[in-house]
Amino acid sequence: MAHMPAPADLTAISLPDALMADIERAGYYPALVADVIKAAVGSEDVHGHLVHQETTFDQDAVRRHITVFARTGTRLVVAHADDFPDHFSGAHEVATATTECIPLASVRGVMLTHVVGDPSSYVPGSLGSEVTLTVGWGAVSRVDLLPAQCNDPDCEGGDHGYDGTITSDDIALRISAQAEGREALDRAIEFARDLSASIGHRSPA
Repeated sequence: MAHMPAPADLTAISLPDALMADIERAGYYPALVADVIKAAVGSEDVHGHLVHQETTFDQDAVRRHITVFARTGTRLVVAHADDFPDHFSGAHEVATATTECIPLASVRGVMLTHVVGDPSSYVPGSLGSEVTLTVGWGAVSRVDLLPAQCNDPDCEGGDHGYDGTITSDDIALRISAQAEGREALDRAIEFARDLSASIGHRSPA
């Protein structure tokens, strides 16, 4: 069976050694993950990155999921990859890999939530043992509608319409020093600081 030609010469695109090392360390189909990032980044240089892998349990199966942030001078590239059973063959896994490219000027916010156990014994400079990194750019919003409630105790019913909230579908990553090591936590904090300094304008580096 003949192989389909590659849509682009990805071998001509290189990623920073540190990013490649983190992808390899995650161990989640590293060649595939690297290629989808290369296809999205193209000729731009990557100035900052974060690689995060999650393992979830789906009934009797163990599922892995990887998220990669790669910051160029103009864009934030977000890559996700998942695997799931091929229900047609029943013998193989199928992987999906998605990339989204967001102009840095469109990133609306970078939020870090620090979790500190036993704050009365907090050690200055430690910043706790867990963080949740949330990045938002407002590309997709979710609308939650509920029937409106009437505050009139004598109201006998009727249609009061709906109340709703619009919530941006931000990306949130939870990084724990206990589960992933202190180095992973420090890398997440460093990336958040780097991205925060880059958003809202075009950054040369």
